[in-house]
Amino acid sequence: MIEYITAGESHGRGLSVIVKGIPSNLKIDPDFIDKELAARQSGYGRGSRMKIESDKADIISGVAGGVTNGAPINIIIWNKDYENWKGKVTEKVVRPRPGHADLIGSHKYGMTDDVRRVLERSSARETSARVAAGAVSRLFLKEFGIGIFSHVVNWGGIEVDTSGMTYEEIRTMAAGSEIRSACNSETLAKIKALIDGAKVSGDTIGGVIETIISPVPPFLGSYQTFGEKLDGRIAGTVLGLQAVKGIEFGLGFRYGSTHGKNAHDEIFYNDKTGKYYRKTNNAGGIEGGMTNGSPVVFRSVMKPIPTLMSPLMSVNIETKAPESASTERSDVSAVAACGTVIENIVAVDIANALIARYGGDSLELIKSNFENDPAIGMFAWR
Repeated sequence: MIEYITAGESHGRGLSVIVKGIPSNLKIDPDFIDKELAARQSGYGRGSRMKIESDKADIISGVAGGVTNGAPINIIIWNKDYENWKGKVTEKVVRPRPGHADLIGSHKYGMTDDVRRVLERSSARETSARVAAGAVSRLFLKEFGIGIFSHVVNWGGIEVDTSGMTYEEIRTMAAGSEIRSACNSETLAKIKALIDGAKVSGDTIGGVIETIISPVPPFLGSYQTFGEKLDGRIAGTVLGLQAVKGIEFGLGFRYGSTHGKNAHDEIFYNDKTGKYYRKTNNAGGIEGGMTNGSPVVFRSVMKPIPTLMSPLMSVNIETKAPESASTERSDVSAVAACGTVIENIVAVDIANALIARYGGDSLELIKSNFENDPAIGMFAWR
């Protein structure tokens, strides 16, 4: 089973991640990992910090001769901005930001003398280490032809209509967009104007990201125990991401206003191909906690970033007097970047579900088990 843990602070020497459970003999492409790290830093509405850092993965163990050796993989992403902060006496942060970890974290860990010690670790910069771990898992999934992509379907209330488009059309169009949305030029202009307006007023913008895993084979996950349900694993992973406050699969909350006859995906069988198939995908590709051969589709909502240049009211935790919350270098919106993080972190869950079914310590053994599974051929998944 693939497991990882991150360490490091926003302005420390760097962020690190140790990943264990990656099978041996997997070819590692450092350029792919760096590309995902760069995508995490990109997108319309990002702040000045992204211009300082240029994240690169420094792999210091677990890879020999360009392939994994089965040992834990240790990756470090060095902070360039550390040199600007090293030895610097910083102003204490005593005005916690509403919506952030500041107030509760400082009291939980007894660090009320300076909230900065909380925000340094709770910062979303930590996700760079998670992206690196996820990118390694994506390289593993590529060996099985499994792809993952995301696109933004709602920017601060502006909906992006992708009805009538194929997943490939959405993927291609969103990949070439600076806001990572499959939208026309008119909608693009409205969204950029919304972000620009928020920047001028010192505000921030949230949004909704749709993630699609396709093709994905059936049988990943299980109904046997709640901890094995794949949608539950994915939900926990995504909700563990900074600023994400909700997730839904397939029809999601629309199930609440849909009758059963229109809610479920009817099952068909093609006598010529000998395969089961569906004409709809309301379940989002997961039934009973298991993939059913249809694309896995889920949506995540990211709240507006709580660091506002026109701050909300707070309380000075030293004097208890009412004051405006502190301000930090921040983004107007990081919704598109959030999609990159989601793509990579859920790759670990998909990889683990695949390893659980096809087991093995080496890539060759897992692929052999996968390719010789007769049940997969009964479903039209690719």
